[in-house]
Amino acid sequence: MSKLNETSVQYVKGVGPVKKKLFSNLGIESVEDLLYYFPRHYQDRRELTPLAQVKIGEYQTITGLVLSCKSRRSYYTKKHVTEVVLDDKSGRIFLTWFNQPYLEHYFKKDAQVVCYGKVDMYKSRIQMVSCEYEVIEGDDDSLSLKCIVPIYPLTRGITQRYLRKTISLCIEKFRDDLVDELPANVRKKYKLSNINSSIDNIHFPKDFDQQEEALRRISFEEFYFFQISIILRRLSIKFKKGISQKISDNEALEFINSFEFELTSAQRRAIADMRADMGGNGPMHRLLQGDVGSGKTLVAVFGCFLSFKAGHQSCVMAPTEILARQHYENIQNMVDRGTLKGMRVELLVSAMKKNEKEEIYRKIGGGEVDLVIGTHALISEDVNFKDLGFVVIDEQHKFGVRQRALLTDKGGNPDVLIMTATPIPRTLCITLYGDLDISIIDEMPKSRGKVKTIHYNEDHLEHVYDI
Repeated sequence: MSKLNETSVQYVKGVGPVKKKLFSNLGIESVEDLLYYFPRHYQDRRELTPLAQVKIGEYQTITGLVLSCKSRRSYYTKKHVTEVVLDDKSGRIFLTWFNQPYLEHYFKKDAQVVCYGKVDMYKSRIQMVSCEYEVIEGDDDSLSLKCIVPIYPLTRGITQRYLRKTISLCIEKFRDDLVDELPANVRKKYKLSNINSSIDNIHFPKDFDQQEEALRRISFEEFYFFQISIILRRLSIKFKKGISQKISDNEALEFINSFEFELTSAQRRAIADMRADMGGNGPMHRLLQGDVGSGKTLVAVFGCFLSFKAGHQSCVMAPTEILARQHYENIQNMVDRGTLKGMRVELLVSAMKKNEKEEIYRKIGGGEVDLVIGTHALISEDVNFKDLGFVVIDEQHKFGVRQRALLTDKGGNPDVLIMTATPIPRTLCITLYGDLDISIIDEMPKSRGKVKTIHYNEDHLEHVYDI
């Protein structure tokens, strides 16, 4: 596939340097990009509905010749109205568009047009409003009539007809250069078609069974290589040398028993998972999933406690300053009441004054801070830990991969805990985060009230702002 990836789209017949710039607007730079630029949907034009047989209220595909095209301004709404009358000898239909005056110059008299839309009745006349349309050029357009027609996302300067023809020519010229990346035994096991026929049938299927089979094959390939990348990433982590951080059972119980409430079984399981991971030779990479109020933060704080007892620094990165301050206040309260006795905690957010941040940078680099809690400010080049052993990333989906990497790279393969409140089914979770071990907090503390979810629509925006 590398050859096609390196071949510019301008070398496809009918493209050239000028059209190449238009293709760039669609994210198409190479021949491979063009072959993998799939339709957003299809129109079944194998059997066009005669205008005399259209059914009111249904979406249908029709064709006919333009009898007239006129534009006017509505007396009541002041909108610009373009009306086209289409005829196919069996009947007539009115096509209407609003505020698109340029269409008057697009629909020439006697031009053949294909339309797809909902058929309505208005003032005793049959019409389509704001339908999809395409002017057919020539008597025989084999890619636009009497077949299943692919409909692509477009950009100014590129039409559906031109794009279909270009993709067809591209397939014809480069089909034999396609390399099937899926092993033959995998294709045989899962009854998948080869890449050549799949590319043909995803663009120009003869029936919808072919299209579905092509889509299945190409989707399988994407997930197949995604999973391989996850496995390789997991293996690369497995063979890294981490920081073995251990505490005694008595120290762990000291933390757990310091709270006035009893930890849930799910919290205890998550803590046990973390102890096992952090005490190993490789770095921990664990996802902690749990609903709002389930006690994820307490589990994360245990990791900070363990790292502190083992003589290392920790950090917690939150997506917003409000959440970072909330974490800071809660953890500082634990320090004050003795749960985290002796731990030196600092807050680092972008809104701080320059001299305040510089003082915290100095303390972090000098090992005078055991735990720093902050926002994106933690990934600043000015933040240099003396001995980072544990990283917590809260609401992980709000951070990019690069941002997370910048933080973890500040230590020598530190243990990492990623937290999310997004409810992800376990099987999907394993698919998306296959490089992470997973702990799920699936029960709420008895002392917590029931979480109430309320949906407000746009009519209640003022109330939402008050909340």
